[in-house]
Amino acid sequence: MTTGKASRGAGAGGRSSGAAPAGAGLSIVIPLFNEAAGLAKLHLTLGEVVGRLLQTRGLETEIIYVDDGSLDGTLDIARALPALQSEVQVVALSRNFGKEAALLAGLDHARLGAVLFMDGDGQHPPTLVETLVGHWLDDHYDVVFTAKANRENESVVRRLGVRAFYALLNWGARQKIPEDAGDFRLLSPRAAAALRQLPERNRFFKGLASWIGFRQIRVDYQPAARSHGRTTFGLRSLVGLSIEGLTSFSVAPLRVASMLGLLLALGALVFGGMVVIETFIYEETVPGYPSIVVGLMVLGGVQLVMIGIMGEYIGKILSELKQRPVYFVAEHEIKPAARSDGAESRQAAAE
Repeated sequence: MTTGKASRGAGAGGRSSGAAPAGAGLSIVIPLFNEAAGLAKLHLTLGEVVGRLLQTRGLETEIIYVDDGSLDGTLDIARALPALQSEVQVVALSRNFGKEAALLAGLDHARLGAVLFMDGDGQHPPTLVETLVGHWLDDHYDVVFTAKANRENESVVRRLGVRAFYALLNWGARQKIPEDAGDFRLLSPRAAAALRQLPERNRFFKGLASWIGFRQIRVDYQPAARSHGRTTFGLRSLVGLSIEGLTSFSVAPLRVASMLGLLLALGALVFGGMVVIETFIYEETVPGYPSIVVGLMVLGGVQLVMIGIMGEYIGKILSELKQRPVYFVAEHEIKPAARSDGAESRQAAAE
């Protein structure tokens, strides 16, 4: 069951004048990392959805699989996938660059107008693609993003962590990111074009897709159970992604550091006033050694935290200044959709 909640971005109007017809086509980008067990089934289900879109809407599609340095047979399976109802691209990165880099690689290789991002683990239901396409073509929304309907199957700690992350992220962001918004989203041709114009290398797609504005709508859904293996996003990966997202998209950590410094300064002022009162009014001797040691430890710890936060941002600046490519492509294969006579051609290119 899905529900839609509309929001208006910077480019919103009564109707989206930049909305493109179905003739603009749709590129479906799927990043892959060790998804060999369920890839064939996902491709089969997605092929049925693509076929219905072609029959009912005349929507031309292509599917772009981006292998992000998988260690199993994911790439071999992706190479063998048939191109029936839609063209299939297989982009193999030279190593594991991370999901954000894989999403960018898919965006760069998308050749049709609109772009839809979804995961390759099967938890993003392909049947929901038609709903997202409907909001784009029928309701003229430019960004159609999905969010988990609920997190009842997750631990309390994780739920609180997610809520705290989005609260901190939105505190320092110019454009608010809806809580629970995921990478399963569709961008209209002009929204995809806007996303391509953003030059930064440290990318946080959830934030950038909200930041570009235009007409946006949220679609709630319940993720399907993972049918194979287990997620590679453990606690360490989630913490790393959270830090990456915060420092790439928001200045909230710097604001927290400033507020913490201000609170410590006020605390020191209050403590100093108490010492003065106890010494000159009540004529009591204030123990010096413990208070000095505790004060130095607190100040030292806070300063190290602040230096660490500044170091994260300086690292981002250094990365942008170096202008290294976000990813390298080791192999790129294009399989055109099968013709009506059943013939199928294949074009391969190494980049």
